[in-house]
Amino acid sequence: MAKNLPVPDTDLYALLGLNPEASHKDIKKAYRQKALTCHPDKNPDNTRAAERFHQLSQALAVLTDASARAAYDRVRRAREAAAKRTQRLDDHRKRVKLDLEARERDAQSRISEEEERRITRNLEEEVRRLRDEGSRQLEEQQRLVREQILREAAGGRSRHGDVIPETLGGPSKEAGGSATRLKLKWKCKKGDAECGGYSHEALLCLLQKYGTVVTLIMSTKKRGRAVVEFADLRAAELAVKNEVGLVENPLKVSWLEGPPPPPKEARPENGPTFEGPGRSERDFESLVMMRMRQAAERQRLIEKMQQEDEQDENT
Repeated sequence: MAKNLPVPDTDLYALLGLNPEASHKDIKKAYRQKALTCHPDKNPDNTRAAERFHQLSQALAVLTDASARAAYDRVRRAREAAAKRTQRLDDHRKRVKLDLEARERDAQSRISEEEERRITRNLEEEVRRLRDEGSRQLEEQQRLVREQILREAAGGRSRHGDVIPETLGGPSKEAGGSATRLKLKWKCKKGDAECGGYSHEALLCLLQKYGTVVTLIMSTKKRGRAVVEFADLRAAELAVKNEVGLVENPLKVSWLEGPPPPPKEARPENGPTFEGPGRSERDFESLVMMRMRQAAERQRLIEKMQQEDEQDENT
């Protein structure tokens, strides 16, 4: 939801690197390109990146709504015209016709101020409407950004070759592989914009109370289906046991590949430690191999969901 959007003072087109004649498609494309570089999940410790992401979201919300964009364009043109009028005034003209121009400016300023207040009020009303109703364009583009980040995380690397942090879906030391993955099902009619009451944000809100959610992937072809991976097995067990979703549209939560096996007995404290020369090299190799396997499993999970969606469409 596009909440608490103030009336913008900055040039929203310049913020996105566009000119005022940019098309709807160009605006969304520019937003995705810039939002990916300053998304809070990719810059958890950079407050300036979070502020920049908020400004980009505001620009998308206003410029992808026809009524709000028209109101913003009127305010922008009025401000540009006022700046040009001020620039045209020179010292000589002000000295020669000071009294006359003072009266003219006073009368004109009242008219201009009233006009600017009127069109500013119009823009404020449009921004309030966006805040109350929510910007579907903003939600859609932010969803696309999240999905692209998840796809990059599934491969284990970002576009620039940097390792994805574990908070974005990379391998977790506590994760139990497929043992912490659950499948979610609910009823969702074709063409339902609310997705049966279960948006990406709504599912996260329901599931995060059990523990850290590593990855949440919603099916793009078969509506009413998703896969979630928790950071630890206990969180997954609690979700399977307790989560029922909405009363009017229950959520079915089950294990993706069957329930996990019972835990093995812990090694005695006085058991062998296997310490010796070359242990650090072997541990490092084991860690690398484990993360490669987990990344391959994530990719296989995404491909499996796509194959199941295609099979459901053919039947």
